[in-house]
Amino acid sequence: MADSLAAIREELSLANRILAHEGIVDAFGHISARHPGDPGRFLISRHRAPQLVAPEDILEYTLDTEPVHPTPAGWRHYGERVIHGCIYQARPDVNAVCHHHSASVLPFCITGVELVPVYHMGAVLGTAAPFWDSRDEFGDTNMLVVKPEEGRSLAKALGSHWMVLMRRHGATLAGTTLRELVFRTIYSHANAEIQLRAMALGKIGPLSRGEAERTGPYQLQPRPMARAWEYWTTRLEKSGEMPKRLP
Repeated sequence: MADSLAAIREELSLANRILAHEGIVDAFGHISARHPGDPGRFLISRHRAPQLVAPEDILEYTLDTEPVHPTPAGWRHYGERVIHGCIYQARPDVNAVCHHHSASVLPFCITGVELVPVYHMGAVLGTAAPFWDSRDEFGDTNMLVVKPEEGRSLAKALGSHWMVLMRRHGATLAGTTLRELVFRTIYSHANAEIQLRAMALGKIGPLSRGEAERTGPYQLQPRPMARAWEYWTTRLEKSGEMPKRLP
């Protein structure tokens, strides 16, 4: 993870734009990072589409999701920021969180079919992606996770895993670093797309638990992640969507 506040703001805005450019988030979805100098705080953009997030949009919150500094006039906060705060509270090892509604992952959220690693890059989602259903504890809601008790329930469902599927809603993922989170988010999305295609042909043959346990950490080594990050940032740069750096 970037080791200064300015650097993490720039990297977080870049992560937002990468996930937008790679088709994981659209107008909705959000990505956060734990504060590099204070584990009791986290950073996330003001309320806006990920593709538009710039370093100056990044706000600082307590883990109870209260703004640390006065919010500029006219700026709004993400309602679902409790997802991030509650996961950081429950998981000291987590330093980055993403919530999205990927069209490739949603079919699993809707049907309850298990999302499993079906190829080597997909092993970064972990050996399993548990489900969380808001109806189980909260009945009929507007489907948004905006109350602390809802965020805590989701964090509990995530447990020690790295990805949780939210029934009829989307997915939430965690990472030990921001770049690891982006890597996991993109390749779990790709894994879902490949699993859907494979299921259309016949019975799938996923990775064994042993293969997933060995392959996931291998993919998350510094060299593979650096190679992927360079690729995604180059694609973003060529598209003309790179965020401006802080002065």
